[in-house]
Amino acid sequence: MQQVSYHYHTAHGGAQPQAAQPEPQMARLDPRASRAKYRMERLMLTPLFRFALRALPVVVVAGIGALWLANPDNRETVGAVVADLRDAVASRPEFQVKVMAIDGANPTVDATIRQVLPIDFPISSLDLPLEDMQEQVIAIDAVETAELRIVKGVLQIDVTERVPALLWRGAQGLVVLDKSGAMVGPVAARAQHVELPVIAGEGAEAVVGEALALFEVAGPLRSRLRGFERMGERRWDVVLDRDQRIMLPETGAVRAFERTIAMDQAVDMLSRDLLTVDLRLPHRPTVRMTEQATQEMWRIKAIEAGGVPGQ
Repeated sequence: MQQVSYHYHTAHGGAQPQAAQPEPQMARLDPRASRAKYRMERLMLTPLFRFALRALPVVVVAGIGALWLANPDNRETVGAVVADLRDAVASRPEFQVKVMAIDGANPTVDATIRQVLPIDFPISSLDLPLEDMQEQVIAIDAVETAELRIVKGVLQIDVTERVPALLWRGAQGLVVLDKSGAMVGPVAARAQHVELPVIAGEGAEAVVGEALALFEVAGPLRSRLRGFERMGERRWDVVLDRDQRIMLPETGAVRAFERTIAMDQAVDMLSRDLLTVDLRLPHRPTVRMTEQATQEMWRIKAIEAGGVPGQ
């Protein structure tokens, strides 16, 4: 039965019947749809499921591509397309290298570098393996460091040469070494580097630093110095003109050499008829005279003793 409600009308002052509004009814929900939605939301919260959704298209595309590339004709087609594209890019003017410039190298080293890197210009910068070329340049004896770069169509090579420090007379002849003992290059004659000291003997090239230290303190004797000879890979002999030698100890060689120079400056020792000054025993230095000086000494002693010279 329909219910009727009354209210007072403002015009007539009386009540007027009015139909009541029907109550809204709630829609019935399908429980099966709710469960499916809940389960899907739970799956979407699972990291592995989300990863699978993202990875699945990639896997499908990769699988299709692998199947397509399994055909040799298709692989050749792709290779040809890639090669044509690379050639088209490499042949562009902005990638062309037309000349080589070398800075920091003397004419001999410059010519050696150009022999080591025989490049047929013009060439694309994409066809220049700069790292391999740099290793080839550094492998040259006279080169200490090298930097290769391409600047506005020019292959620029900046070279730092090894600085000659001394000469090593070894099995290969006369060779120039730098201060680290690395070979700079061979020389034909000693006269080409008269300002450099000479070392010789087995193992001498391994202790270049000590030889240079001896040369630094040899100031007063440099005009007479012929070189330093390594003896038994243990110690040095200082070789002077007039066949004189200063036999230095295994340790403290520089200080022993300095003492010898001081003695020579004090009593002019090395200007006498001496063959060797033996400093191998620091507390008992000895000298050996020439045969003529020895005979003269004995003659003088015999005269002083009142004997007859020669008897």
